[in-house]
Amino acid sequence: MTLADKIEESLSIIGYAIKEFGESLALTFSGGKDSLVVLHLTRSLCGDTVPFPVLSIDTTMKFPETIQFRDKIASLWGLNLIIVKNEKAAEIIEIVKDKQACCQALKIQPLNEAIVKYNIRGLITAIRWDEQEARASEQPISPRETPPHIRIHPILQFNEADIWDYIHEFKLPYCELYDKGYRSLSCIPCTGKCHEDDSERMGRSAKKEKIMNDLRLLGYF
Repeated sequence: MTLADKIEESLSIIGYAIKEFGESLALTFSGGKDSLVVLHLTRSLCGDTVPFPVLSIDTTMKFPETIQFRDKIASLWGLNLIIVKNEKAAEIIEIVKDKQACCQALKIQPLNEAIVKYNIRGLITAIRWDEQEARASEQPISPRETPPHIRIHPILQFNEADIWDYIHEFKLPYCELYDKGYRSLSCIPCTGKCHEDDSERMGRSAKKEKIMNDLRLLGYF
């Protein structure tokens, strides 16, 4: 498939989600390159606007540059940005000591609570088949039971090169950390730089990567 073919497929999936879920639809935006592309695809389909809430999970451990870029885009593109966090857990949890407990408390729990609070029936996320083996069998339309909702994945078919080709083709701004040796952004303790010859997620915590299947069963992207 060409990039144009992949874009067309992505727009079709987003269009389906808008028609199916309407006001009960939301989109996630981290400030990273993949969610940036999904956000732009959505805007291009909806007349340069995003007509539903945009969720951002604040773990309190994100790079300042990521947060600054997220907020810049939210302002520039007029997003209805909803920042969700687990305030109590951020104060008491031993960050990174137990990867699963950390992700569950700081990412999964606030996301699941937001899905219930804002009555979200459809959630658009920016995962890709090629970036992590735990995502390799994911489907574009994917039901979740706890809490009950549907995950919509418009860019599963994109690879890392496609993401950057899209960003450059549409002249999108992006987080400055990508120009400093980072290729996949998450929380500071679990994210490092990696060489262009390495796999994309080589800079991610190896311990966390090994438990990704378990995390995804709990609600992780």
